[in-house]
Amino acid sequence: MASGLEPAMITPQKHDPAWKHCQMFKNGERVQLKCIYCSKLFKGGGIHRIKEHLAGQKGNASTCLRVPGDVRTIMQQSLDGVVVKKRNRQKLDEEITNINPQPHCEVHSLTHQDDVTTGIPMVGVNDTVENNSSLVVFREEGLGTTNSRSMDRKKRGRGKSSSARDAVGATNGGVLSSKMGNNYVHTAIGRFLYDIGAPLDAVNSAYFQPMVEAIASGGSGIVLPSYHDLRGWILKNSVEEVKNDFEKHRATWERTGCSVLVDEWSMDFGRTFLCFFVHCSEGMVFLKAVDASGIIGSSDALYELFKRMVEEVGVMHVLQVITTSSKDEYIVAGSRLSETFPSLYLAPCAAHSIDLIFEDFGNIDWINEVLEKAKSVTRFVYNHSEVLNMIRRYTFGNDIVEPGVTHFATNFATLKRLVNLKHNLQAMVTSQEWMDSSYSKQPGGLEMLDSISNQSFWSSCTLVINLANPLLRVLRIVSSEKRPAMGYVCAAMYRAKETIKKELVKKEDYSVYWDIIDQRWEQQRHLPLHGAGFYLNPKFFYSIEGDLHNDILSGLFDCIERLVPDTKVQDKIIKEINSYKNSAGDFGRKMAIRTRDTLLPAEWWSTYGGGCPNLARLAIRILSQTCSLIGCKQNQVCYQRICDPGNSLENQRLNDLVFVQYNLRLKQMIGKSHGQDSIDPMSLENINFVKDWVRSKDICLEDQGTSDWMAVPPPSANTMLLSPSNDDAGDLGVGFDDYEIFSRAKEDEEENVEDNVVI
Repeated sequence: MASGLEPAMITPQKHDPAWKHCQMFKNGERVQLKCIYCSKLFKGGGIHRIKEHLAGQKGNASTCLRVPGDVRTIMQQSLDGVVVKKRNRQKLDEEITNINPQPHCEVHSLTHQDDVTTGIPMVGVNDTVENNSSLVVFREEGLGTTNSRSMDRKKRGRGKSSSARDAVGATNGGVLSSKMGNNYVHTAIGRFLYDIGAPLDAVNSAYFQPMVEAIASGGSGIVLPSYHDLRGWILKNSVEEVKNDFEKHRATWERTGCSVLVDEWSMDFGRTFLCFFVHCSEGMVFLKAVDASGIIGSSDALYELFKRMVEEVGVMHVLQVITTSSKDEYIVAGSRLSETFPSLYLAPCAAHSIDLIFEDFGNIDWINEVLEKAKSVTRFVYNHSEVLNMIRRYTFGNDIVEPGVTHFATNFATLKRLVNLKHNLQAMVTSQEWMDSSYSKQPGGLEMLDSISNQSFWSSCTLVINLANPLLRVLRIVSSEKRPAMGYVCAAMYRAKETIKKELVKKEDYSVYWDIIDQRWEQQRHLPLHGAGFYLNPKFFYSIEGDLHNDILSGLFDCIERLVPDTKVQDKIIKEINSYKNSAGDFGRKMAIRTRDTLLPAEWWSTYGGGCPNLARLAIRILSQTCSLIGCKQNQVCYQRICDPGNSLENQRLNDLVFVQYNLRLKQMIGKSHGQDSIDPMSLENINFVKDWVRSKDICLEDQGTSDWMAVPPPSANTMLLSPSNDDAGDLGVGFDDYEIFSRAKEDEEENVEDNVVI
């Protein structure tokens, strides 16, 4: 780093897309920007010059030779958009001038002065905009006017100077009203959300922007919906709209099959709900919620409820019922369900099983010690605004706490984040700024310095991450909304155990972690769908040299017998398997071979499996299934009102409201890019997962007096210092020849038998 340069945080207020691809430094009062791909430092020209550099646009900046192609395209599109906006602004100015003709000499002289400034008029502001709720200039009222008071003042007579100021306000009113209007709109939205107590992440809803645009398109004369409209015809129309989407999913169930997902929600008001979802290749839909407070302890009642839900979806469509609970009542009910419907499986939630593995990992003494030491650092940082601001400056806006997919996964995701930012943290605690800070002398500050400066601490962190990271990848795969996990889960867990084995080498060392995995993954390992998904995924099947392990073949045969009741079709599938094994017909085409790694497994079978229609149909049904339930947030208020004894008509309305709410939220999850927006670990929406990392154990009044949330700017979405987000499923690689991983339990049994024989 050049001498005298200090890192500066890129705040969320900087919306230009180029800010995500550069670092900002300060040299005194001057700001310099650095390309994160080629490390070229720009001492002037601002973000526009960086954008030209990334876009490869010749002119003011040299071309970056290392920028990814997709980033270059985005920068080129952004530059093109700037040109279009400039032309539109010029056109609007011309139209305004034509609408409001003024004496040429005065208008020209004043507008020319404004062109060389920031674009905000230098005169006439106080006369044009009042400091109240009418400060927004609405186009419906006329582009050359503001409000009746200013018109009255003009009528009382201001002479030529007043007319000239009006012309300037008209010419530049777009910029002024845009800035002041945005503040006005944002404040109004905030005031509304504060008043009703709504969660503030409501603005992240996919329907928020369309709502605002719909209101704006209606103009000042729009009539807003009433309370009765919202609970009447609007809700009725929304129910019909969601039901239409639901029926589209139902059509997919017939072709690809589906999974029924059961989630147990314990509410703050003492009731327990069972929420039923249906997942298929098109996504997940909410079926219904049932107050199960009186039946949750009865396996017979649970069986009857599960049976009713499966019949409602369609027995022939359901391949598996996934539950997030491992209670005995669920297991008994699931066993009875499998007996009643032999064509479906009962499966535990894979994400929940992995979370339990992380919980057990965290209870190992040396790992728990590392986690607690790391938590002492983050707790101190997130409870002192000055320290948090300093951290974010040195990490270029990145937080050192990362909310994970599940509760215990957050521990290891955050530890990984700390390791990624290690050098930035070390640079901060050794800086003069930190040494001069009063916090560096406090016990928490001294403890933080000791940890961050301790190489032994970082070595331990790295070892923990090397053990946990492959399991974090499994968790991301099984909880992905973009790619059905059934074809990948077996390979992902194999690769996780293989990585742990290579990291620790000695059997007595890695067996400690394998034992935890095997215990928590036992039910998953014996689920035939996982083995069949591995076999039918061409990416993995064709990478195996030699014979497949017997557990994989047994899983496939079990699925054929269960999911295909017609014995004649079963025989046809067995014959077609030979064509798949030998890459016969379309399976051996160059296109089919090339796309084994690139197409989703179900798509690959749909494209090239025409010569084996029976096997292809079975493969598509298996490979389209999920392994986990990662649901949306609960709405405690609606459920509490449903539980209250009251009018049956109102209860029906509330059930429909819940049906609409959750299906709209689930619809947003499809294709949503996680990490696109910055996440504040301290926010109420994330606190359940990260509370151990940000909550101070001992909060005293003195600490509260020296911390001010208003002094902390919002977090940045800049993730340039973090590990790149790879394609987890695509990175699983090939080669599955470690016999110990596939059948460790059987090997142990054989060893015991041999020992008995020797004795």
